[in-house]
Amino acid sequence: MRIDFSKTVEIDMRSKLYPSNWIFFSDAPERLYAIGDTSLLSSRAFTVVGSRRITPTAARTGEAIVKDLSRAFTIVTGTADGGDTAAIVGALSGSGKIICLLAGGFSTLPQSNLSLLEQVARRGLLLALHDYDTPVRDYSYEYRNKLLAALGEGVLVLGAGNKSGALITAKYADKLQKPVFALPYPPLSATGEGCNALIKRGAHLTETAQDIFDLFDDIELVTSETPSETSRPTVSLTPDEQTVASALRARGEAHITELVSDTRLPLFKLRAVLSALEVKRVAVGIGGNRFSSLP
Repeated sequence: MRIDFSKTVEIDMRSKLYPSNWIFFSDAPERLYAIGDTSLLSSRAFTVVGSRRITPTAARTGEAIVKDLSRAFTIVTGTADGGDTAAIVGALSGSGKIICLLAGGFSTLPQSNLSLLEQVARRGLLLALHDYDTPVRDYSYEYRNKLLAALGEGVLVLGAGNKSGALITAKYADKLQKPVFALPYPPLSATGEGCNALIKRGAHLTETAQDIFDLFDDIELVTSETPSETSRPTVSLTPDEQTVASALRARGEAHITELVSDTRLPLFKLRAVLSALEVKRVAVGIGGNRFSSLP
């Protein structure tokens, strides 16, 4: 399937489809460009964001949470890798109610996520703030993040470093007096430092969709269960593999030099052990010589 841009619908501020919670912004976009189910703009929505780099565990947790959330809300997110992708996958595996908001025109759709975004155009809604050829400018992302925060009844942050754009979305949600939720991360986690900081400042620690539903009196759903550890096949590990796996579990994620220090294994052997753990689905590389433990 390819996205049919000839089906783009223009929505101006006079339209009943125009988001009502944007009209009070002095810099509200005069018109929007939409492909897909425009009726979703009139539904209850919840914003889910995250940095481009999140751990596999956070991605899986986010997908499960969003799958359940999508039963009560239309999920609103961006189009990037990482947290946005987890939100899209979760929504598509759930109700399919998903809105992806672009910072530029449709020409800026990321090629890395194009197959997912084609599904969004078919089952949900692609929404652009500018006409097709408008590029993304320096200020575009913060502006888009403000509008993302305004669209949802709350904001869930799946992952954020200390300078992540996801924190900007959370900042605007706070200004708009909307609840902010965040996944907890292990201490000193570079990919979760922003999430932990949000929780320290009052964001709601979130591990399941029920943690969000509990704040909404008019929603009560039974969330899907997370598979138990005992439902997984037993994996046999060598002593060195057990040592490295334990070190990774303790940190959540780690740079390879940190693992050298923790395990006292030489670098050449540690690389071989990590490769074996990846094959056995006990660990996964997340780029930059960093590795994460898998549940």
